[in-house]
Amino acid sequence: MTPLATQVLVSVLIVALIAWRLHARARRLIGRQRLSTARPWINVVLFPVLIALLALGSRWQPLPEECLAGGVLLGTALGVLGLRLTRFEASTAGLYYTPNAHIGVALSVLVVCRIGWRLFSQGLPVSTAGAAPPPPGTSLTPLTLLLLGTLAGYYFTYALGLLRWSMRSRALSPRPESSS
Repeated sequence: MTPLATQVLVSVLIVALIAWRLHARARRLIGRQRLSTARPWINVVLFPVLIALLALGSRWQPLPEECLAGGVLLGTALGVLGLRLTRFEASTAGLYYTPNAHIGVALSVLVVCRIGWRLFSQGLPVSTAGAAPPPPGTSLTPLTLLLLGTLAGYYFTYALGLLRWSMRSRALSPRPESSS
C-alpha cells in the first residue's frame, strides 16, 4: 500500500470513528433519560480534575488562564440554563429527565467544528518517520482551552444540578410502609 493510500485510509477511519461517537453522543443528549446513579458523580469529580490538568498543562501558552476561566464561566452559565430548560420526572419507576436538545446539539456541533478545524488545518496525524515532532503544547490553543473549559463547566454544572434534584426528589418521595 502506498503512503498516500495509507494516509487516506487512516483519514477515513478517523472521520468514521468520530462520526460514530458523535452520533451515539447526540442520541444520548436528546430524549428522555433515566437518571444514572454513577454518571453525575463521575462528572462532578472528573471535570474539575480535567480543568486543573488543563490549567497545569497550558501555563506556557498565551492567555491560558483567561481562556480556560472564560470557558468555565460560559459553561457554567449554559449548565444553569440547561437545568432550567430540563424537564424532570419523578415516577415510581425511577427518576427521569429530558435535557434541552438545543444546548446539547450546539455543544456537539462546537466539538465537531473544532475537531474538524484542527484536523484539516494541521493535517491528519500520519506516520512521518524521521520528521521532526510538532512543537509541544500546540494543541492547547486559546480557542481549544475556551471550548474545553465551556464543556467542562457545562457538564460539571449540569451533573451537580442533577444530583441536587435527585436528592430532593428522593427526600420528598413517599416511602412504602413496612408491615411488622
